[in-house]
Amino acid sequence: MAKLTMVEAINLALRQEMEKDPRVLLLGEDVGRNGGVFRVTQGLLDTFGETRVMDTPLSESAIVGVAIGMAVYGLRPVAEIQFEGFVYAAMEQLADHAGRIRTRSRGRYHCPLVVRLPYGGGIRAPEHHSDSNEAYFVHTPGIKVVVPSTPYESKGLFVAALRDPDPVIFMEPKKIYRSLREEVPEEEYLIPLGESRIVLEGTDITLITWGAMLQPTLQAAMLMEKSGTSAEVLDLRTLSPLDTESMIESVKKTHRAVVVHEAPATCGVGAEIVARINEKALVHLEAPVERVTGFDTVMPLPKLEKYYLPSAERVVDAVNRVISF
Repeated sequence: MAKLTMVEAINLALRQEMEKDPRVLLLGEDVGRNGGVFRVTQGLLDTFGETRVMDTPLSESAIVGVAIGMAVYGLRPVAEIQFEGFVYAAMEQLADHAGRIRTRSRGRYHCPLVVRLPYGGGIRAPEHHSDSNEAYFVHTPGIKVVVPSTPYESKGLFVAALRDPDPVIFMEPKKIYRSLREEVPEEEYLIPLGESRIVLEGTDITLITWGAMLQPTLQAAMLMEKSGTSAEVLDLRTLSPLDTESMIESVKKTHRAVVVHEAPATCGVGAEIVARINEKALVHLEAPVERVTGFDTVMPLPKLEKYYLPSAERVVDAVNRVISF
């Protein structure tokens, strides 16, 4: 079994689904001849041609708007936004049309659209290239939000997203595009949307995270194990719909929790997670739930980036506060 990066795993998923389903097509800036900024779509133009791998003008609103029309018509478009900071130009299309078409048409039309969105910090990029803007989409009814954390996860989740009848924002953590390798099966497999996974079982505290933040969270769990604290690590995979049941089951077992994400704290997805834990597991908690997040400021330029992103040390500090409460 080949060990692939996340870039290679998503490319494999795209290739296999395009071979299997002629309705699947790609569009975006430089996705064809250049294979995308991160080379995720490399080689697909040569295999499938310009009618299925389409380079577009520099207009995110047009890319997503055209893709919505294709999806409603019956195709299964995959629209790439080069960097997450450019997606704001397409928010009107996503919120007012993609997310509403099923309700607007009383179920007569669906929008099986996948928007690929490289996101997050950790690659020393310029402004507008390192945001974590998942909360915008989680707050938007009718849109599903998926965030893989490893190459294996990315392939299975991407196939599930491609086959979903509703619009999916597939957020790809740039920091781990090529920094991880993992065995990824050549054969088809799906990871259902809306189901989280326990990456590490533990008894003393639940650490809830997703995407690139899984790595520092696991590092923190290993550090805590040396001092006798057993952490359970939950990778959410899908932020909308959110697997509330698994979170609550884990918290009921450990009685403590910390949520880790790189987006700003205020109104981040972590706040919703804390609210659900308080609503459904308050009597089981032995300490308030803490959040380890980015800060309520614009992501800084490269020299200060490492101070903004959550680290294993910050997670350990939060765990110690919760444990000693």
